[in-house]
Amino acid sequence: MPDLNRQVIEEFRANGGRVGGMFEGAALLLLTTTGARSGRAHTNPAVYVRDGARLLVFASNAGGPKHPAWFHNLSADPYVTVELGTPEGTVERFGATAVVTEGEERDRLYAEQAERDSGFAAYQAATDRVIPVVALHRVDLGDPARHRAIADHLVKVHAELRSELAALREGLGSAAEAADPAGAAVRDTPTPGRQLARHCLTFCGALHAHHHNEDSAFDLLEREFPELSGSLDRMREEHRAVTRTVEELEALLTSGAAPATLRTEVDRLATRLEEHFAYEEAQLVPALTRSRTAPGS
Repeated sequence: MPDLNRQVIEEFRANGGRVGGMFEGAALLLLTTTGARSGRAHTNPAVYVRDGARLLVFASNAGGPKHPAWFHNLSADPYVTVELGTPEGTVERFGATAVVTEGEERDRLYAEQAERDSGFAAYQAATDRVIPVVALHRVDLGDPARHRAIADHLVKVHAELRSELAALREGLGSAAEAADPAGAAVRDTPTPGRQLARHCLTFCGALHAHHHNEDSAFDLLEREFPELSGSLDRMREEHRAVTRTVEELEALLTSGAAPATLRTEVDRLATRLEEHFAYEEAQLVPALTRSRTAPGS
């Protein structure tokens, strides 16, 4: 992350959404997206404007020839996290769905922003690309239908990750046996093939993305289901533990470790993940899918 971005983000969070310097007085939010390639969370400050219930951000990149990285990220995964300063001097954090506006709507919204801030007119004049306007729609976790959709999505993603992990373990096991069919120690054991290594890294990226999205939702779920506070704290800590295990696995991959060594680490990750997935499902799915009595009924 560039030093300027890091400084702005730290100042924003420390001062309830207010920053000084070149951005003093600007309406800023922090936008966290999931890396389209890495699966990791990336946070960027962005100028925004309110448009009814939604927030608008502009992928201007200061008039540069390419869209900013955060725009490519949300194009691949539109679920984002927004941090916004409040009148009380705190920072509110919530999940949102990003929708790229098109056609006449985009043109109108950008023209209005250029009228409010002439810098945006200069940005568009400096580049041949059409600068995207992105609408951020706050996710409503108070809707029971949304609760059920979250539960269904959680179970679906866990099933996909379990399947990918099983395939990865099978591939590593086959690679280890091919390197040493008799099970004896072998010197200069070959590293796994490029496709297998890519599979491993892809799985790690998908897991990073899943946990980033869950972390973004946990604060909202905690407000909606305060009885889950202790369970959500445990899940956050388990996410951190899984992240450490994944980073160790990624380091082994880049070091050229043998398939048998990788398989041991993947087995360790699988054990930790299965415990984590089972706990999440046991705690969250019943809470999200049970009928809740309306007040006064």
